Order: sequence, then structure tokens, then C-alpha cells
Amino acid sequence: MVNYIPALRAFARSFCRTSEDADDLVQETLVKAIANCARFEAGTQLKSWLFTIMRNTFFTSYRKAKKEIVGLSDTMTDRLTIDPPQDWSVQAIDIQRALDRLPQHQRETIVLVIMLGESYETAAAICRCSVGTIKSRINRARRQLCRELSTSHDFAMPGAMTVASI
Repeated sequence: MVNYIPALRAFARSFCRTSEDADDLVQETLVKAIANCARFEAGTQLKSWLFTIMRNTFFTSYRKAKKEIVGLSDTMTDRLTIDPPQDWSVQAIDIQRALDRLPQHQRETIVLVIMLGESYETAAAICRCSVGTIKSRINRARRQLCRELSTSHDFAMPGAMTVASI
């Protein structure tokens, strides 16, 4: 399971706004996986099983959190940090913000297929939808990212950047 931690962290970042929350989600996922290791079916993909546990854990926590009251300090701390002046860092921040603005289902699909290299079939199994749905989510997400990044005043879109290259 340790080998999958980087991929789990990347997938967790598609759900969570902070790296601390993402780390907490990874930890909770691993605890649940260890506690339920007898339920893992031999011959199936461990990575997909872990991603499914993470996705379910996040949505369960999300439903519970909707009922909680969030304080101002919880919502403002990440936005008050000073970003480094390097151009590449600013562009990376713009890309992350554009990803954050995607609907949850599109963001998790982009992370699974584009960033983590999962197949459409694996992503469909993790997200519990059809392969066609995964493909359309990726297409819509790519178009939205290109629109946002090409119109951003802070982001210099390279001339070769197309929907297919995202």
C-alpha cells in the first residue's frame, strides 16, 4: 500500500482544498483499507480499491460537513498566503485554481485519467459510471480549463496549448 501513497495524495488533492486535508483523507483511507483488508478481492486492482475507498470516504465526510458550521478562520487561511513571484509558480497556481473551479466529478476524472494515468475503464469503475461518461467529463473539463486559462490575465497560454494537450 505504501507504493500507492503518492497517487492517493494526488487523488485526494482533487477533493481537498489544502494539503493537510488531503493528507488526512489519505490517512483515513489507509486506515479503512487496513481495517477492511479481508474484503479486498484477490485478482482485483488494489489501487482502484483504495481510490474507491477514498472517494466514498470523502463523500461521506462531505455530507456530514455540510451540516457543520464553518468559522471564518477555517475558510480564509489558505487565501491569505503570499504566493512566490516566480512565473512558473504563478502559472501553477492559476492551473490549480482552474482545476478547483471545475465541478467535483470533472475534477476527479481529470486527476484519475490525465494526472494519474488511469484507464477510462478503471476511472469508470472508481467513479461508478460508464466509460462514455468518463470520456465526456474529460472532454468538458479540458474545454473549461482551456477557456479559463486562455482568458486569465495572469496566465500566458502557450501557442501550442490545445484542448488535447491538457
